[in-house]
Amino acid sequence: MRTHVSCSVALTLVSLGWCQVARAQSWTPLNNQPCSPGQPCFFPSTALLLTDGTVIAQDVGGSSWFQLIPDNSGSYVNGTWLQLASLPPGYSPLYFASAVLPDGRLIVEGGEFNFLLSESNTLGAIYDPIANEWTSVPGPPGWTGIGDASSVVLADGQFMLANAGTEQQALLNAETLTWTSTGGSKADSNNEEGWTLLPNKQVLTIDTRNGTNSEVYIPGSGKWHSAGSTIVPLSAGAEIGPAVLRPNGTVFATGASEHTAIYNTASETWSVGPDFPVSPQGQLNITDGPAALLSNGNVLCDTSPSGNPPSYFFEFDGANLNQVAGPPRAPLAGSFAGRMLVLPTGQIFFTDGSADVEIYTSNGSPNRAWAPKIHSAPTTVSPGGSYVVSGDHFNGFSQGAAYGDDAQSATNYPLVRITNLATGHVFYSRTHDHTSMSVAYGGIVSTHFDVSDNQELGTSSLVVVANGIPSAPVFIDVR
Repeated sequence: MRTHVSCSVALTLVSLGWCQVARAQSWTPLNNQPCSPGQPCFFPSTALLLTDGTVIAQDVGGSSWFQLIPDNSGSYVNGTWLQLASLPPGYSPLYFASAVLPDGRLIVEGGEFNFLLSESNTLGAIYDPIANEWTSVPGPPGWTGIGDASSVVLADGQFMLANAGTEQQALLNAETLTWTSTGGSKADSNNEEGWTLLPNKQVLTIDTRNGTNSEVYIPGSGKWHSAGSTIVPLSAGAEIGPAVLRPNGTVFATGASEHTAIYNTASETWSVGPDFPVSPQGQLNITDGPAALLSNGNVLCDTSPSGNPPSYFFEFDGANLNQVAGPPRAPLAGSFAGRMLVLPTGQIFFTDGSADVEIYTSNGSPNRAWAPKIHSAPTTVSPGGSYVVSGDHFNGFSQGAAYGDDAQSATNYPLVRITNLATGHVFYSRTHDHTSMSVAYGGIVSTHFDVSDNQELGTSSLVVVANGIPSAPVFIDVR
């Protein structure tokens, strides 16, 4: 485990008056790194969380995908890698749209590169984790390319995809794998923009080619409307940073400029956030790069001087940007290489396209009001059986992680974790067909869960986890 060092030792920036390194956070490398003995050799980039609690990661720019399986204590640090099926022939994307659908499948669409060659095509594929099989899903009819597109799973479970080169968007029917056009009246091109799902089920974006204007997509009308001015410019060179919804209903939006802005979803107004500081290498910003909501409500940000190395990391606490030490490769990588994923443990899974995968653990603890609450669950389950659990806050208060146009790794869906009380061994049941994908939803949500075939028998605890925050346990009998 790597702990934080003092600001003066780590960065010698005290004289600049901006470095306030926290001391309780830590970075921990995987004990079974890719390319280590006994593990597959690949270089993970975009990673997503499947609904069975495993992490699925792409070999950067490649067609190969790999699965990280936590150990029997639920530790991802001690997890092991398994190679999965590869994408369909001819498809090997870099910088693409991605999401885990309510039925538990993973979809990827488009890409700025294919086989590491610049190519905006209309290729895509959907992954079935039960069959370990990819199926081609071409982009919407009439589109000539998808590119490094934005995407989001709407509150009703539909997958919405942008055409990165135009103002077009489309919705996917996941059952028939067919597309329907949507999104009339978009004020500018989708290019480089990110999407943030809001508590009112709308989708927020910040225009990259239209001054300080922001917009919201309203699912009921299928149209975009202005969401007002961000006050300070966030876009620079048509690039922008991630925007993350926090549990208090505000969106922390970062810029490819030095600026940040805060959108209040209740009042539908913007205010100015803190600026990123100047490092010895130049002005810090997030010209493409990741951010993620921590379980304590802070937002972890990966910044660099306009995408160039080194990277500097900060936690936004609602008012201030507090610097925290970065992972070991931070001096070697710009922010654009980073990817973040919220794990069921509340930790952040971090990749940068190298064979060094790190897990970030922050200090503090979640507000219990943010935790899922189980209202109805079976009292007895059996290995291999399928059941339903219901409650509120099953989708969490945020999508979790954000990047923008080049990568999406939302985790606003419920996981079911069953722990055998005699052995302490942890098992995840695969969830699917959630009744809502809304964030900060106050109503009852149900999800199906399939108990693992190797679930141990005996008295166990069952919790529902959303964005790394578990519910209070209910006790069940596995037999």
